[in-house]
Amino acid sequence: MKNEIGDDAGKVWQFLHQNGRVSFNKLTQGSKLKPKQADRAIGWLAREGKLKIEKEKNTELISLAE
Repeated sequence: MKNEIGDDAGKVWQFLHQNGRVSFNKLTQGSKLKPKQADRAIGWLAREGKLKIEKEKNTELISLAE
């Protein structure tokens, strides 16, 4: 399971690197990950300090940390 989460984290990182700041829905659609997989991957990357999550109106936007 740990390897799968790491692989999914790589997919999320690559998608954000190519597309910039996106909503969770766009991230799951674009990376072709199921919501649960994307949640785990986001958690992995957030714990490593590689993500920035901002709230704009009622939407959370996810991007790579600078």
